[in-house]
Amino acid sequence: MRPNPISLETAKILSEKLNVPIEQIMHMPQHILLQKLTEVANQEDKDKE
Repeated sequence: MRPNPISLETAKILSEKLNVPIEQIMHMPQHILLQKLTEVANQEDKDKE
């Protein structure tokens, strides 16, 4: 599996948001990464309300 085409800075931000090591972010399948990002965004929306 090839690494995700994202920059190191983006990977650092995502790893902090998702509490996942950068290596895992870089090699995580895109559909799973998108699912986790959606979950985080939904949680942040609920926290704002």
